[in-house]
Amino acid sequence: MSRVANKPVPIPKGVEINLNGQLVSVKGSKGVMQLDLHPTVGLEQNEGELKVIAGDDSGRAMAGTMRALLNNVVIGVSQGFEKKLTLIGVGYRAQAQGNKLNLTLGFSHPVEYDIPEGIKIETPSQTEIVVTGIDKQKVGQVASDIRAYRPPEPYKGKGVRYTDEHVVRKEAKKK
Repeated sequence: MSRVANKPVPIPKGVEINLNGQLVSVKGSKGVMQLDLHPTVGLEQNEGELKVIAGDDSGRAMAGTMRALLNNVVIGVSQGFEKKLTLIGVGYRAQAQGNKLNLTLGFSHPVEYDIPEGIKIETPSQTEIVVTGIDKQKVGQVASDIRAYRPPEPYKGKGVRYTDEHVVRKEAKKK
């Protein structure tokens, strides 16, 4: 069995878990999420923790994955997830208005990004974007979609990048 699957998922205070066959509903202070378990994987609930149990040999392959997904759901409804993006470049700006994010990224036109349901985007300054939500996968995908409009280029470093991302700079061509 996977070593990841052996580790139990801790359940923080204020988080309720309901098991209904292979459907797990997790309710916390930030919201409610559901996870559909793989048919070859079972779940055992003890005091303050969940343990993923593999049903057969094919379930052993999915046990670690299901444990990681379940852990992400529990963390999401209790704490939430956050990704920070930084805009680097002259005239690059971002502004959140309602359910749209307006980006000025050096194109001949402004870029409008429709914010999906369950995601909240804030712009503390004109060059910072903070993406928050309870679904880790959705938060990462939204941040990746925004970054894809103008990924950082290696010569001047201009573009949209994650705050903790390091861009390897190249030297300009010599004559």
